[in-house]
Amino acid sequence: MKSYLHILFILAVLAGSAVAQEHPLSSTATTLSPSTLGGTGFGSGAAGPIGNGDLLEMSVFDTPELSGKLRVDNTGEIVLPLVGKLHVAGMKPDAAAALIRRKFMEGSYLKDPQVTLFIAEYATQNVSVVGEVKNPGVYPAFGTHHLLDYLSAAQGLTPLAGTRITITHLAHPDTPELVKVAAGATPKPENNPEVLAGDTVYVERAGVIYVVGEVVRPGGFPMDHDGQLSILQAIALAQGTTPISAKSSAKLIRTTAQGRQEIPVNLKKILRAKSTDLAMQDNDILFIPSSATKSAMVTVGQVIPAAAAATIYHIP
Repeated sequence: MKSYLHILFILAVLAGSAVAQEHPLSSTATTLSPSTLGGTGFGSGAAGPIGNGDLLEMSVFDTPELSGKLRVDNTGEIVLPLVGKLHVAGMKPDAAAALIRRKFMEGSYLKDPQVTLFIAEYATQNVSVVGEVKNPGVYPAFGTHHLLDYLSAAQGLTPLAGTRITITHLAHPDTPELVKVAAGATPKPENNPEVLAGDTVYVERAGVIYVVGEVVRPGGFPMDHDGQLSILQAIALAQGTTPISAKSSAKLIRTTAQGRQEIPVNLKKILRAKSTDLAMQDNDILFIPSSATKSAMVTVGQVIPAAAAATIYHIP
């Protein structure tokens, strides 16, 4: 049995020498250290999927001539002794080991091989975290980790973070996964999916509305985490109107597909519950004129610069 394997192995090496030159097992790869995540514990846990450029360590029990290190090429394949090329990118090491075992058996090279496989060096096992996080960047995908792990590694969300997070998976980029989070709520398993190597996590920006004119604290305010904010809530965030405000002459300036739209707002009637409290939309501008100035005399061109220069406040 041993001599037969030796002969097959030598023939396979001679026949595949050109392939071995193309994908040398001695190539180097960048080894990512778990310490680059600032001690978040990303170095522990089960191995992630195999990626292009990874260095694999294969061991076949009692058959050292078939054991050794295998480099995954840029097409996701390894050159396996006797078997030849085998696509393993995207597979977990245990699944790849089972596939290798089956290939050895199907080729009648071994009767019942015991194959173990682990990733000796990670080359491209990264996850990108972008959008409204405090420290966007690329983080190594060591082990099994979920969405909240990567948000924590990115030092959390910014004050302008919205409630929608998009996870684009490397395995199926055309069908991104949408996750909705709620501020202050206990995370649910369905809102904390597993994130794999090569995935991209994008935290969307929350909508912002602007309140300018005769209010105590004019500025921009992120919309509530459910995406809803009414005119009265916006006035409350701006700490109310000033004594000289013309509450019945306010206007809401909204940008639509057809252009800017001006909506008259009688804040006095809304406060008395005699008129509907309108829901505001992203980028709406609520303008409260002074009683000494007629609202009709103030143009949109005068209001918009005030909104653009407004301070955007964080809602605790």
